[in-house]
Amino acid sequence: MDKKSIQEKILRKLMAMNPQKWGNSHTEEDNLVKGLPKHLRGTKIVQNAIEELYKMEFLTKLKKTGEWHVSLNPSKKEDIYRFLGLPLEEK
Repeated sequence: MDKKSIQEKILRKLMAMNPQKWGNSHTEEDNLVKGLPKHLRGTKIVQNAIEELYKMEFLTKLKKTGEWHVSLNPSKKEDIYRFLGLPLEEK
């Protein structure tokens, strides 16, 4: 699995959660890797993929209940959809 496919899987996971994890709706950072194959979890390529998502500002991070929580950045919604090759939603 390459870095881009890992990033796509993480973004799609957050979008598939109920409710979707945009803005104030968030999940623990540990949950990002749960959809990945077990042999990839904790590897350098996964950590680099997640760090790059933060640098692209696709993910936002905040400290809640003593744990780091993440959500999708609503101001980057169009960029995220483009990155995933999804059609943009009607406004």
